[in-house]
Amino acid sequence: MKNTILDPKNNPLKGGQTKMRKLYYILGSLQAFTAIGAIPAGIGYLMDTSGQGMGASTELLANSPLNSFLLPGLFLLLINGLAHLVGAYLSFTRNRYAGHTGLILGILLTLWIIIQVTWISLSSVLQPLFLIIGLINIYLSWKILKMSAGISNPDSNPEKI
Repeated sequence: MKNTILDPKNNPLKGGQTKMRKLYYILGSLQAFTAIGAIPAGIGYLMDTSGQGMGASTELLANSPLNSFLLPGLFLLLINGLAHLVGAYLSFTRNRYAGHTGLILGILLTLWIIIQVTWISLSSVLQPLFLIIGLINIYLSWKILKMSAGISNPDSNPEKI
Protein backbone atom coordinates (compact mmCIF):
# COMPACT_ATOMS: atom_id res chain seq x y z
CA MET A 1 0.00 0.00 0.00
CA LYS A 2 1.30 3.41 -0.97
CA ASN A 3 1.73 6.04 1.76
CA THR A 4 -0.71 8.77 0.67
CA ILE A 5 0.73 11.33 3.09
CA LEU A 6 4.11 11.23 1.35
CA ASP A 7 2.62 11.10 -2.16
CA PRO A 8 2.07 14.77 -3.16
CA LYS A 9 -0.46 13.80 -5.87
CA ASN A 10 -2.72 11.96 -3.44
CA ASN A 11 -2.17 13.80 -0.13
CA PRO A 12 -5.40 14.02 1.89
CA LEU A 13 -3.82 16.71 4.07
CA LYS A 14 -3.16 19.13 1.19
CA GLY A 15 -6.65 20.65 1.33
CA GLY A 16 -6.35 20.99 5.10
CA GLN A 17 -3.04 22.82 4.75
CA THR A 18 -4.55 25.27 2.26
CA LYS A 19 -7.46 25.88 4.64
CA MET A 20 -5.03 26.34 7.52
CA ARG A 21 -3.06 28.94 5.54
CA LYS A 22 -6.30 30.91 5.13
CA LEU A 23 -7.11 30.59 8.83
CA TYR A 24 -3.63 31.80 9.80
CA TYR A 25 -3.88 34.71 7.35
CA ILE A 26 -7.31 35.82 8.58
CA LEU A 27 -6.26 35.46 12.23
CA GLY A 28 -3.04 37.42 11.61
CA SER A 29 -4.94 40.15 9.77
CA LEU A 30 -7.42 40.57 12.64
CA GLN A 31 -4.58 40.63 15.15
CA ALA A 32 -2.69 43.24 13.12
CA PHE A 33 -5.86 45.33 12.79
CA THR A 34 -6.38 45.18 16.57
CA ALA A 35 -2.74 46.13 17.24
CA ILE A 36 -2.80 49.04 14.79
CA GLY A 37 -5.73 50.58 16.65
CA ALA A 38 -4.63 49.73 20.19
CA ILE A 39 -1.01 50.89 20.11
CA PRO A 40 -1.71 54.59 19.40
CA ALA A 41 -4.71 54.56 21.77
CA GLY A 42 -2.61 53.01 24.53
CA ILE A 43 0.16 55.55 24.01
CA GLY A 44 -2.41 58.35 24.00
CA TYR A 45 -3.90 57.25 27.33
CA LEU A 46 -0.45 56.79 28.86
CA MET A 47 0.65 60.26 27.76
CA ASP A 48 -2.45 61.81 29.35
CA THR A 49 -3.99 59.50 31.96
CA SER A 50 -6.90 61.94 32.42
CA GLY A 51 -8.11 60.84 28.99
CA GLN A 52 -8.66 64.42 27.80
CA GLY A 53 -6.02 64.07 25.09
CA MET A 54 -8.03 61.15 23.68
CA GLY A 55 -11.36 62.96 23.94
CA ALA A 56 -12.41 61.07 27.08
CA SER A 57 -12.97 62.04 30.67
CA THR A 58 -12.33 60.28 33.96
CA GLU A 59 -16.11 60.62 34.50
CA LEU A 60 -16.36 57.60 32.20
CA LEU A 61 -14.58 55.60 34.91
CA ALA A 62 -17.09 56.51 37.66
CA ASN A 63 -18.59 52.97 37.77
CA SER A 64 -15.18 51.28 37.68
CA PRO A 65 -12.51 50.80 40.34
CA LEU A 66 -10.20 53.06 38.31
CA ASN A 67 -9.61 56.77 38.70
CA SER A 68 -7.39 57.32 35.65
CA PHE A 69 -6.71 55.80 32.26
CA LEU A 70 -3.28 54.49 33.28
CA LEU A 71 -4.28 50.80 33.51
CA PRO A 72 -6.51 50.91 30.40
CA GLY A 73 -3.63 52.60 28.54
CA LEU A 74 -1.18 49.92 29.65
CA PHE A 75 -3.61 47.14 28.68
CA LEU A 76 -4.26 48.73 25.29
CA LEU A 77 -0.57 49.18 24.57
CA LEU A 78 0.81 45.91 25.94
CA ILE A 79 -1.99 43.35 25.41
CA ASN A 80 -4.27 44.66 22.68
CA GLY A 81 -1.33 46.35 20.95
CA LEU A 82 2.10 44.77 21.23
CA ALA A 83 0.91 41.25 22.14
CA HIS A 84 -1.48 41.28 19.18
CA LEU A 85 1.41 42.42 16.97
CA VAL A 86 3.42 39.41 18.16
CA GLY A 87 0.34 37.23 17.61
CA ALA A 88 0.02 38.54 14.05
CA TYR A 89 3.66 37.72 13.37
CA LEU A 90 3.18 34.18 14.74
CA SER A 91 0.05 33.75 12.62
CA PHE A 92 1.59 35.08 9.40
CA THR A 93 4.62 32.81 9.85
CA ARG A 94 2.32 29.89 10.80
CA ASN A 95 4.29 29.36 13.99
CA ARG A 96 3.25 26.36 16.06
CA TYR A 97 2.29 28.70 18.94
CA ALA A 98 0.02 30.92 16.80
CA GLY A 99 -3.12 28.98 17.71
CA HIS A 100 -2.45 29.10 21.44
CA THR A 101 -1.46 32.77 21.29
CA GLY A 102 -4.51 33.66 19.23
CA LEU A 103 -6.81 31.82 21.62
CA ILE A 104 -5.40 33.63 24.66
CA LEU A 105 -5.48 37.02 22.91
CA GLY A 106 -9.01 36.43 21.64
CA ILE A 107 -10.20 35.61 25.16
CA LEU A 108 -8.42 38.67 26.59
CA LEU A 109 -9.88 40.97 23.91
CA THR A 110 -13.38 39.59 24.49
CA LEU A 111 -13.05 39.99 28.27
CA TRP A 112 -11.63 43.51 27.80
CA ILE A 113 -14.72 44.58 25.86
CA ILE A 114 -17.17 42.88 28.25
CA ILE A 115 -15.53 44.54 31.26
CA GLN A 116 -15.36 47.87 29.44
CA VAL A 117 -19.07 47.83 28.55
CA THR A 118 -19.95 46.73 32.10
CA TRP A 119 -17.99 49.60 33.64
CA ILE A 120 -18.48 52.46 31.18
CA SER A 121 -21.52 51.26 29.17
CA LEU A 122 -21.83 50.85 25.43
CA SER A 123 -20.34 54.12 24.24
CA SER A 124 -18.77 53.38 20.85
CA VAL A 125 -19.41 51.33 17.74
CA LEU A 126 -15.88 50.01 18.21
CA GLN A 127 -16.91 48.02 21.28
CA PRO A 128 -19.23 45.59 19.44
CA LEU A 129 -16.75 45.50 16.54
CA PHE A 130 -13.87 44.39 18.78
CA LEU A 131 -16.13 41.98 20.68
CA ILE A 132 -16.87 40.29 17.36
CA ILE A 133 -13.18 40.35 16.43
CA GLY A 134 -12.29 38.76 19.78
CA LEU A 135 -14.87 36.00 19.26
CA ILE A 136 -13.66 35.39 15.70
CA ASN A 137 -10.07 35.18 17.02
CA ILE A 138 -11.18 32.54 19.52
CA TYR A 139 -12.96 30.54 16.82
CA LEU A 140 -10.11 30.75 14.29
CA SER A 141 -7.52 29.82 16.92
CA TRP A 142 -9.62 26.87 18.04
CA LYS A 143 -9.89 25.68 14.40
CA ILE A 144 -6.12 26.07 13.93
CA LEU A 145 -5.41 24.08 17.09
CA LYS A 146 -7.90 21.38 16.14
CA MET A 147 -6.58 21.09 12.59
CA SER A 148 -2.96 21.13 13.81
CA ALA A 149 -3.73 18.22 16.12
CA GLY A 150 -5.21 16.30 13.17
CA ILE A 151 -2.28 17.01 10.85
CA SER A 152 0.30 16.11 13.48
CA ASN A 153 -1.52 12.81 13.98
CA PRO A 154 -1.51 11.07 10.54
CA ASP A 155 -3.76 8.31 11.88
CA SER A 156 -6.59 10.80 12.37
CA ASN A 157 -9.13 11.50 9.65
CA PRO A 158 -8.43 15.05 8.36
CA GLU A 159 -11.75 15.21 6.47
CA LYS A 160 -13.60 15.31 9.80
CA ILE A 161 -11.72 18.38 11.01
